[in-house]
Amino acid sequence: MSENWLFDILQAAAVFFLNPLFWLILLVAVALGYMRVKRERKDFNIRKLPGLTELRRLVADSWVHALLLSVLLSGIGFVADAGWIVLFSIVMIIVLISFYYQWGSPIYTAAIAFFGLAAWQKFGGSFSVHGWSLQDVDLLDQLAVTIPVIAGLLLIAEGMLIRKSTVKYASPHLEKTSRGLRAAVFKVKKIWLLPVLLLVPGDMISAYVPYWPQFTLGAESFSFVPVPVLIGFSQIARKRFPDELFPKFGVLVIWTGVAVTVLAFGALYEPMIGWGALVMGVLLRSVLTLVTAVQERSGGYAASPSAKGVVIAGVLPGSPAEKLGLQPGEVIRAVNGMQVANDKELYDAIQVNAAHCRLQVADRNGEVRLMQQVLYRHDHYQLGLLLVR
Repeated sequence: MSENWLFDILQAAAVFFLNPLFWLILLVAVALGYMRVKRERKDFNIRKLPGLTELRRLVADSWVHALLLSVLLSGIGFVADAGWIVLFSIVMIIVLISFYYQWGSPIYTAAIAFFGLAAWQKFGGSFSVHGWSLQDVDLLDQLAVTIPVIAGLLLIAEGMLIRKSTVKYASPHLEKTSRGLRAAVFKVKKIWLLPVLLLVPGDMISAYVPYWPQFTLGAESFSFVPVPVLIGFSQIARKRFPDELFPKFGVLVIWTGVAVTVLAFGALYEPMIGWGALVMGVLLRSVLTLVTAVQERSGGYAASPSAKGVVIAGVLPGSPAEKLGLQPGEVIRAVNGMQVANDKELYDAIQVNAAHCRLQVADRNGEVRLMQQVLYRHDHYQLGLLLVR
């Protein structure tokens, strides 16, 4: 008996870990890290973060959000549909392999799956598999509330992740300006994995895995289905610095998610309000993406070459530069009393004193401050800076 129980638990775990979407997300996270490192080394001859950072932070940044979503949705009793989950996963796979993560918000994938299910029901004819029937799906009943609420909550989670977990991952790279110079832009191309448990009516899993969590309410049975939810984000900060742009952008996404969630509850009285909540969420999230992209493309560059010194494009984690509190966009005017105009002069000046490094730095507002950092014997040749050059 115990052996059968263990085997059933392993089968249950396989529902999530053998999901092709799960493995694709892992592979793409590795690919994103590889492409980022390749780009950074091409521009700066060094990478800012290790190549496996995207993979290591795939769930580390988002597991709390996934847990809260699972508890909240299950506790309230929102029931999803097996067909919608399948379409939702297919849409996420398409987004994942396209690498266009500016359209990787869950409001898009959830809405496409919902309206795709509606179109399939209207034009696709009869269809059933393993006890699930297309004709049994009622998109003007509970699903008109459930799917928009799920989409709204996922949108809130997306906003929180953007606000808290994008600034440190912003990757600098050099771009030619209209004047033929090279300025720094900051690119975030990030995916997160949220392992979310959703309630599904019927015996979608328990029919094959007897010990999978299941309960009955009246004459109907329900199962918990683990779904790997993808959240993709891609944005370039050109006119503003990452710490100025992304936290504000994340807050706007959060408020969009709140609006979608609140409006979705109106479907309890009129189902079409839930449909409208999804459409509104798609439109608002699209406007945020497009308006931000247009704003960042207009005007000048936040980190462009300066005649007054060397402009910082990035700071390596754990480096002397980070200990000094240097930030992208600041200008190093002098090192150890020597004026510097390029990276060679900077590092030549650092080697003047192998024990201490004294800097004259102008911040983003042009205010000058002096700072000093003790350097170790073997790393006095570098501060850990990525420079605009």
